[in-house]
Amino acid sequence: MWQKMITWLARRLRSRYVRLLEEEVSRLRAENRALVNSLLGTAGFPPISLEDDARARPVALPPVRKRTWTQIARDRELAASRVTAEK
Repeated sequence: MWQKMITWLARRLRSRYVRLLEEEVSRLRAENRALVNSLLGTAGFPPISLEDDARARPVALPPVRKRTWTQIARDRELAASRVTAEK
């Protein structure tokens, strides 16, 4: 009897906790959307609507191509030569 009651109580509390977390997530998403829209408005772009969020799907990004040490050294030499040429 006690075991069933404890199980029921734990299930109720867990569902309440999950509901609170879901509400917090939706609040944070709305806040983030408002901040992004504010930044977009400052930059002169139209705001993102709720429908855009519903249609958004994750996009696979291409892998980042790492530069070799030779390329990095060449870039540094070019930057240094630009600095000396300006003086």
